[in-house]
Amino acid sequence: MENIEESSPLRITPTVRALSSALRGKRENVPDSSRENGDRIFPEPEKLWFKESSAKNLRNRDFLSPTTMLNTLYADGQVPPAVMSRVLSLRGSGVLPVAGGEVMGEGLRVRVDRAAAFRSVLADGATEYLKPSSQRQGCVVLNCPALHPKPNTPTPETLTLGQLRTVLLADHMGELLRRQGFAVSYCPTLPEESDIITFLRALGIDWPTAPANWTNEEREEKIQDALENSLYRERETERGRRTSGGGGGSKAEEGENEGALRVNLKRVFQEEGLLGYDPSLGTCIVHRDSVSHLAQLDLATADCTVAMATALHVTSCQDEFRQQQIAVLWRASGATHTQRHLVCGPVKTPGSHLTAAQYLQLRRGQMKEASEMKYGDQVEGQTWDDIIRVMTSATVRFELLSTVHTSPVTLDVQREGGVSTKGPRGGVFVMYNCARLHTLFDSYERGVEKGLYPEIPEGSQLDFSALKEEGEWLLLFNYLIPFSELLDQSGQALDCEGGGARVNIKTEQICKFLVSLSKDFSSYYNRVHVLGEPLPHLFNQMFCRLHLLRVLRELYHSALDTLNLPPIRQL
Repeated sequence: MENIEESSPLRITPTVRALSSALRGKRENVPDSSRENGDRIFPEPEKLWFKESSAKNLRNRDFLSPTTMLNTLYADGQVPPAVMSRVLSLRGSGVLPVAGGEVMGEGLRVRVDRAAAFRSVLADGATEYLKPSSQRQGCVVLNCPALHPKPNTPTPETLTLGQLRTVLLADHMGELLRRQGFAVSYCPTLPEESDIITFLRALGIDWPTAPANWTNEEREEKIQDALENSLYRERETERGRRTSGGGGGSKAEEGENEGALRVNLKRVFQEEGLLGYDPSLGTCIVHRDSVSHLAQLDLATADCTVAMATALHVTSCQDEFRQQQIAVLWRASGATHTQRHLVCGPVKTPGSHLTAAQYLQLRRGQMKEASEMKYGDQVEGQTWDDIIRVMTSATVRFELLSTVHTSPVTLDVQREGGVSTKGPRGGVFVMYNCARLHTLFDSYERGVEKGLYPEIPEGSQLDFSALKEEGEWLLLFNYLIPFSELLDQSGQALDCEGGGARVNIKTEQICKFLVSLSKDFSSYYNRVHVLGEPLPHLFNQMFCRLHLLRVLRELYHSALDTLNLPPIRQL
């Protein structure tokens, strides 16, 4: 058992659970309503401990059980010696090793055995820390209403910034879910070599395509037949009763839509037990573009290897009502797949109105200008064209994805604003610091070629107690160890939500994670001279740092992959 525990990747959540169990002891099985001394309620396990993250607090503790929590468990907050012994001897699969603990004014402080944690994470290459902690199964279709023909295929000139946000979010979600083991497909299929495909590829988005002359007529006919024969189709007699009661439209509208296929959406979500849909959904006239939309969804779910897929409609708040109509209409046609709606807030550009094409052109021009100001005449040729394309994509993605998806995004699109290549300004800052890591290892390799340094030895041959800088522990404890649990969250959100139409996923977390990582790495890198003098007695510390930063480089790559951003290796 001990070997299994030692080989298990260290995780934050199991450690917090184990600490809570040690603190509560047998109380772990006491019902929530139980009280001690008549008035003491036992707190929930996940509220007993907090993982520290600030550099200031990490100087003297890694986990804290606040005094307020201790007072709910023990008289006067005094932790019994037996309980303290359990905390200090903490063991278990994925549990961080404990070096010590003490009760101070703020509560019970626990400090991790940092050398053991560094050794556990870094000695074997840390591959388990760069992927989700568990693999999941299922099919997810990411449907982007902004890309469906209405009736014509959208173009970069007709795509709004709010719609662009939904496309980028769908692309990011697809990469996150695929990483967790889900089979992912995208909807709709777009004409190859169309302007919108060229535009999406400039942003690193690989959207499914079909030949320009391809049609989906067979599926459209199937959907049309299903709706015409649906139990929820509104017959002429039903419509006559409804309109005679004063609920119909004008005579002109009635004449224009005479003979049109109508479906009673309210009956669908009421009788099918669909939760969270707008109660004002009523009778819907089925138009050709709606049938095309449903046929595309039918196509996207056709290859799912499980009977029940999840369709995640990623839509703007302006288009949410229309997408709810489409979703309920799909159900009326006989589709039984789970449907959820990921709704994005608006994108605001005070003082300007830009299309998606104009916005990308503006940011690309600003990125090129900023690069020329910094690097001069060397900014030319295909290599720099590729760098500017990736940096522009990074700027756009971080601007539109770093905010909670339900909240509005406000962009500064004044042409004189520019895009800074310095300072913690999102995508550019992240890509720059990733490039610094590549430059560091290029410098090390040149030192090896010159005979200054030996090759980096295996981690098992190093003494990781040499990693004493607070920035080194910050990088391991706040980023390397928690990353796999961060990757788990999008799939968990699809499962754990209460079944309503809307789903809320913390889609901003990868961007925020990368910006925060870059700030802490930049601070460390500016303070610590990693490649020291080529003296044998300094090699162990240098190699320990290189092991840490090599894994950090892979962490950058893994996180950037979820945003479809290739790393920039030289700036």
